[in-house]
Amino acid sequence: MSDSTLDKSGMDFKLYGISWKVYIIFAIIIVAGMATGSLSKDMTGAFAVLFVLGVTFGEIGDRIPIWKEYIGGGAILAFLGSAYLVYTGILPEAYITSVDVFMDESDFLVLFISVLITGSILSVNRKLLIKSFLGYIPAILGGVACAFIFGGIAGLVVGVPFEEVAIKYVLPIMGGGNGGGAIPLSEIWEEVTGGSKEQYYSFAISILTIANIIAIFAGALLNQLGKRKKSLTGNGQELIRNTDKSLDVEDEQEVKITNREIAAGLLLSTMFYSLGRLFSKFLLPSIGGIVIHQFAYTVLFVALFNALGIIPKELRLGAKKLQKFFTGQFIWVIMAGVGIAFTDLGELIAAITLGNIFIAFFIVVGAILGSAVVGYLIGFYPIDSAVTAGLCMANRGGSGDIAVLGAAKRMDLISYGQISSRLGGGMVLVIASIVFSMIT
Repeated sequence: MSDSTLDKSGMDFKLYGISWKVYIIFAIIIVAGMATGSLSKDMTGAFAVLFVLGVTFGEIGDRIPIWKEYIGGGAILAFLGSAYLVYTGILPEAYITSVDVFMDESDFLVLFISVLITGSILSVNRKLLIKSFLGYIPAILGGVACAFIFGGIAGLVVGVPFEEVAIKYVLPIMGGGNGGGAIPLSEIWEEVTGGSKEQYYSFAISILTIANIIAIFAGALLNQLGKRKKSLTGNGQELIRNTDKSLDVEDEQEVKITNREIAAGLLLSTMFYSLGRLFSKFLLPSIGGIVIHQFAYTVLFVALFNALGIIPKELRLGAKKLQKFFTGQFIWVIMAGVGIAFTDLGELIAAITLGNIFIAFFIVVGAILGSAVVGYLIGFYPIDSAVTAGLCMANRGGSGDIAVLGAAKRMDLISYGQISSRLGGGMVLVIASIVFSMIT
């Protein structure tokens, strides 16, 4: 991510492709604008805040020994550093609100994910795409099953009954995040058991937050394992072992891609997202009682269009180049936004106990091992399967997927992460309905 370079004298270097002297001037202007309240509180101001925080923390994080190798580098420091500024009150409330609006209400995160889904799926060979999607659900279920087993073992060690671990820990952690997991889980809990959904949600979101942080660090460690054991990973470019890459160098050389095709990639991204919302909000919001998220539909329709060969090669390559641009140039910015808009360090600190951390850790480990083993057995690279089918189930949904994949440096696999969070989360809701019914 870092564009830092030294000149021949070693006296000058660049931050995000900008001379450090010019960058400091830029940063001072933005900080002064926040301090005086003169910086606009609209999309432009929010972007300026996210750039200065993301680039500053990102450049520092990519230079700290050990941190950059094992903790996740600049992406994770941008995430945690920005969250810390919110927690301590250093970042003015007005600009926290403007970033919240930009990331959540204006949904820049949704645009980011839509571009990544479209580009990543359209860059996969059609036959390979079908094969990987068919085998992916077993990898998710393997992770869920081992999360129950490992969570139960951890509960026995600290004296928490298996039933309580399953209901209060495993289901929220593996449920697909907050909006698609913890919230509907609490609704199901009240409907099936008559218990308080507020009490259930309060604990569920706390334990989910702990697991989310563990999953992020685990992603960084799996990335390091992949660097040492190259046979275990497709380096975030592919999921299935022993296959050729879908859009290879020859494809890109024989098709001339202009800025128009790249712009068309953005058009495709918004179209597929709109199609997903059309089905999730109006045409077919649920199947068999399972609510289908808009991103789940988006993934399915992009995959269908690719499998049927509807999208011409030049447009697929344009979408791929746009995706590469977003992941390469905006990851620090988006991680800073996730830290500000979607992370509550106070909530995390309040839930931290040795018992909770221990159980959450074992659940995440179970998700990793279960999805890695099952993934390997069906022909996937175990590390990439563990990150997507395992860790992207054990985080806080869309924002958690971005954080985990950013730490693992596998953003190209976002489509599989979204399957985990959305379709996998839906499967967990069905499991929860059965489990809750068994205890009443």
